[in-house]
Amino acid sequence: MSISLAEDVKTVEDLEAAPRAILEQAQRTGRPVVIAESGKPAVVMLTAERYEWLVHLLNLSRLLREAEADIQAGRVRPAEEVFKE
Repeated sequence: MSISLAEDVKTVEDLEAAPRAILEQAQRTGRPVVIAESGKPAVVMLTAERYEWLVHLLNLSRLLREAEADIQAGRVRPAEEVFKE
């Protein structure tokens, strides 16, 4: 998913003038909308579904990092041993 700089970046003034339109844009396109303040990104508006997906993705990434650390540290057991339990 790519963000369109022309469409998906709005100013605080845009948000103040038409909050419903920005909300509907995020819902319609499924893309996050970046709200910029003083020319710099300040916050990102995205659908609850997309937010939940990102939280799940972050949790999966954390679990994979932990598993990788276990492998690197030698904290592993043969699959056959685990399956027997």
